[in-house]
Amino acid sequence: MGEGVQVLDDLGLRVVLSEPPRRIVSLVPSWTETLFALGVGDHIAGVTRFCSEPAREVAAIAKVGGTKDPAHAAIVKLAPDLVIANAEENRREDLDRIRAHGVPVFVTYPRTVPGVVESVLRLGQVLFAEAAAAALAREIVMAVSEIEAGLGVWMKLRLRVFCPIWKNPWMSFNADTYAHDVLRMLGFNNVFASAGERYPRVTLEQALDKNPDIVLLPDEPYVFKDHDVRELKEQLPAALARRVLLVSGRDLHWYGVHMVQGLRALNDLLARVRASSGLGGA
Repeated sequence: MGEGVQVLDDLGLRVVLSEPPRRIVSLVPSWTETLFALGVGDHIAGVTRFCSEPAREVAAIAKVGGTKDPAHAAIVKLAPDLVIANAEENRREDLDRIRAHGVPVFVTYPRTVPGVVESVLRLGQVLFAEAAAAALAREIVMAVSEIEAGLGVWMKLRLRVFCPIWKNPWMSFNADTYAHDVLRMLGFNNVFASAGERYPRVTLEQALDKNPDIVLLPDEPYVFKDHDVRELKEQLPAALARRVLLVSGRDLHWYGVHMVQGLRALNDLLARVRASSGLGGA
C-alpha cells in the first residue's frame, strides 16, 4: 500500500493517511466534480444534496445533508476514511464533530485563482492522485494564461463591477474572496473590494455611490433570474441599466475542474459585454 502520506490542508492542519482513501465523503459541490476528474469517483461514498456534477454519477451516491447542515450520523455510518470540506461552505463545528469520530477531514480554503491551483495539488497528495492533480493544475493555469493574454487594453481600463451574491438584503464580497480574484483576473474592479467584511451587507445606494460600470447577477448562491434584472433596471440610471447581466454562479464561484471551461465561458460572455459597453477599449 506504500508509505502513506502526511499533508497539510489549506488551514495548515495535518492530515495523515496510511493508504489511498477508499471511502470518501465530499461536502463541497465543486470538489465533488473535481474528485471525478482526478479519477477517484468510484471511491466517493457520500455527497451533499447540492453536489450535482457529474449528474449521472452523483445521482447514485448517498446524500449526507447540505453543506451547512451535514448529517453527522449518516456520514459516520458510511465509515469514510476521508472527508473533503471547505472552510467557507462548511461550518467548523460540523467538521470537528466528524473528526471526533476519528475521520480525517481535509479542509480547503482557496481565496484566489492561484490558491485553487495549490489546493488542487494538495488534494492530489491526500488522494494519492498527484499525477492527475498536476495535470489538472496545468489545465487551469493554461486557461487563465490564455484569458489574461487576450485581455489587452482591458487589463488597464478595468471596468468597475457591482456583483451582488444575495438580495434582501443585498450582499457582495470583498477582495479576500475567490470571486473577487476571478473578476480581477478577467479585468474588472470589484467596487466592494475594500469592504471590511468578506461578505458585506450593502445597499443599492452604496453600490451606486461607487460608480459601477456594469452589474453582474450570478445565479448562485442567490438565484438571480430575469425578473430580478427587470426589477433592478428600474432602480438604476439609464446607462447602467443597459449593462445588467445574468451570469453563471458556477463559472464565478466553483473551484477545480469547472474552472477550465467555466472561466473561459465567463470571459467570453464578459468580453461581449465590454465590446458593446461604449466605455472604451479596442
